[in-house]
Amino acid sequence: MKAIKLEIKGNWAQFRKAETNNNPLSHDFITKTALIGMIGAVLGIERKEMKPLFPLLSEGLLYAVQVNNEVVKQSWGFTLRSVTHCWDKAPKQMEFIKHPSYTVILALKNDECKNYFNKFSTFCKNEQACFTPVLGLHNCPAEIKFLEEGELVEKNGEFSTLGFLTENYQPLMDDLTSFRIGFDKIPTYQNDDFWNLPEKFCKVVYPSNQSVLKSTGVYYEFNNESQWCMI
Repeated sequence: MKAIKLEIKGNWAQFRKAETNNNPLSHDFITKTALIGMIGAVLGIERKEMKPLFPLLSEGLLYAVQVNNEVVKQSWGFTLRSVTHCWDKAPKQMEFIKHPSYTVILALKNDECKNYFNKFSTFCKNEQACFTPVLGLHNCPAEIKFLEEGELVEKNGEFSTLGFLTENYQPLMDDLTSFRIGFDKIPTYQNDDFWNLPEKFCKVVYPSNQSVLKSTGVYYEFNNESQWCMI
């Protein structure tokens, strides 16, 4: 399976949890749906054109994320308003991730997405983007660095990963005090009405700050080096 490895980082990120509309909280790391939106921005695809592409790319691509540092969140008062009516209402409190940094594996699952995958890969290699890629919100610009391309090979057995594990995997940890792990429930599929389907959310456990999780089952090996659980 063809795949690429990227480094994605920025000063701030906000990947809104759908159930927290009034005072939005953020998922702990970039979600699959947020990454698909970033692909659209890099390729210069307008919002209306993206509607049918979200379900296509949700099904046709696989992704995995390594959280490169500790997840640090801060709440800020933030809202958009008219300058002439700036005191009409108090700003909402929004949760932001400070200094987000991720290593992302993106893989081509279905050939229907081949042109989008190849074009996105080329744009990243050449450090090009039609629209500014963002980490959830437009005031959270993202830096994308192309690291390498290669192949994902499916295997089965015991493995170690710097990325997340889904709820189908049991983490194998000898010493629970050696590092921190995080838990989240992330969206993996968005339909053609920009709606994250509730039944497509996935529970994950992840290490941070270059720590490793061990488990057993089906996994993917990238370029005979790193091992990943893919969504």
